[in-house]
Amino acid sequence: MSNLAESLERFRRGPELLAVVLTGVYGDETDFTLAPGKWSIRQLIAHLADSELVGAQRFRQVIAEDNPALGAFDQDAWARNLDYTRKQPKQSLESFRRVRAENYELLKSLPESAFERTGVHAERGPLTLRQLLEGYAEHAESHARQMQAIREEFKKAKGKK
Repeated sequence: MSNLAESLERFRRGPELLAVVLTGVYGDETDFTLAPGKWSIRQLIAHLADSELVGAQRFRQVIAEDNPALGAFDQDAWARNLDYTRKQPKQSLESFRRVRAENYELLKSLPESAFERTGVHAERGPLTLRQLLEGYAEHAESHARQMQAIREEFKKAKGKK
């Protein structure tokens, strides 16, 4: 597998990874946080769903436009103003799955040369399509690890193993 093929596969597996981590999550566990001001599992899933929508636009801009400006994403404003504390985890996960699948189908259809196309991120500067792909693959993996840590702490707090 080439590096690009590996990156595409990591990206594709994001929803599967989350589904495994979230198996059996219910009730108070969805709203448990590691510390005040930190996000819960409910909020993290909503964030991933919305972030994937932002990614969909960024991918398409870089594919279709020459060196487009990629706007910043104020995740805290989205969480607050879109009220992530009230989002239904199942619906958020389904939204993430659906948009990730659409993004994957688009990206896997491209020639390898397309992944060298660039956009200019408002905060991170120039990014290739390959870097965006890898960043979004890591984004889901990172939050899956975070959700696993929340689950482990929740079990400790409730006195379970």
